[in-house]
Amino acid sequence: MDISKPLEGIKVLELASVLAGPSIGMFLAELGAEVIKVENLVTDGDVTRKWKLTTENPDSDISGYFSCVNWGKKSLAIDISQCDGLNVIYKLVKQCDIVLANYKPGDAEKLQVDYQTFKKINPNLIYSHVTGYGLSNQRAGFDAIIQAESGFTYMNGEPDGPPTKMPVALMDVLAAHHHKEAILVALLQRERGQGGCYIDASLFKAGVSSLVNQATNWLVSNKIPQRMGSDHPNIVPYGTIFNTSDGKGIVIAVGTEKQFAELVDLLGKPELAADSKFSKNFSRVKNKAELNRILQELIIKYDRERILEMLANRKVPAGGVFNMQEVFETPEAQEMILEAPVGENAIKGVSSIAFSINGLPSSGGMNHPPHYGEHTYQILCDELGMELEEIENLISQNIVYAANK
Repeated sequence: MDISKPLEGIKVLELASVLAGPSIGMFLAELGAEVIKVENLVTDGDVTRKWKLTTENPDSDISGYFSCVNWGKKSLAIDISQCDGLNVIYKLVKQCDIVLANYKPGDAEKLQVDYQTFKKINPNLIYSHVTGYGLSNQRAGFDAIIQAESGFTYMNGEPDGPPTKMPVALMDVLAAHHHKEAILVALLQRERGQGGCYIDASLFKAGVSSLVNQATNWLVSNKIPQRMGSDHPNIVPYGTIFNTSDGKGIVIAVGTEKQFAELVDLLGKPELAADSKFSKNFSRVKNKAELNRILQELIIKYDRERILEMLANRKVPAGGVFNMQEVFETPEAQEMILEAPVGENAIKGVSSIAFSINGLPSSGGMNHPPHYGEHTYQILCDELGMELEEIENLISQNIVYAANK
């Protein structure tokens, strides 16, 4: 087995759309699993195929959004509300190791694609179910709403500004990470002879579990976290954005008294490290506004490149506030770019895996995000052994759609 593809031989059925579920599928594909993405024929597939910027090709079925979490998969376009379509799914379930689903509680049972139904077909199946709030709450999970209800939106923003949603669907991303961890544990348990299992992790609980110190600041001190911009409630100076002479921003992350002494020394104000208002982190938190004003007056004298070089030389943690172009000019980000030719253009994406195994990356040779129904023929023929006439019959009855043979 290829050591960089540890899940080679594992087959995954993805009954999920949008972000959380598909991002799990892409993660498994990057580790070598075969991932079959089941797309709803009635709705023309995953809705994110249509979520485009105005600068994107309106005729393409692969949007930038869709491509962020669908590399390395095969697309099967099918109507599972029809009996023959559902039977195709059941045949695939017999062969699969993992099913990914993101149905609202109760919907999978109505469609007869729930864990208990699949378990009768394949007792060793691992069924990973993404929900919004858990199995006892029927509400659908929309990231913007769960950001708000899990406390993130209230805390996010400037002190004198309104609550602000974060610019990525972080609740989906966090929930997906919890599912990835659970799936790997479930695979280990199955290897140890414990069979398949059902996994449930919700966007809401993933969000709450990720509140970390902000949650315990409330639970321990009974203080509701307020909007602080980029500041940190427990550490100063940490996270605050300081402007430089060339109109750019930097962030400083001072976590120790030694780092603070180095910072003020290189800025020409070593006496601040001995000032009782700033010498200890507890005091700096109390006098944050005054200290930040002093630091800003000193930092504005330098351009971004120069001040970051000075801070690096003194081992004071700091970095630039980069836009997306600047992010992908870094060598570390360049290493994570996925690229594959599709028609006349190249599709680009970013690896969902930020680790390597024994120094070997886990994303090499990834196929481009699939076109809608691109692999329908291949899956029905190669995976299930169906004859061409039978496949054509399913197509004529609008049970499956095939982009090509």
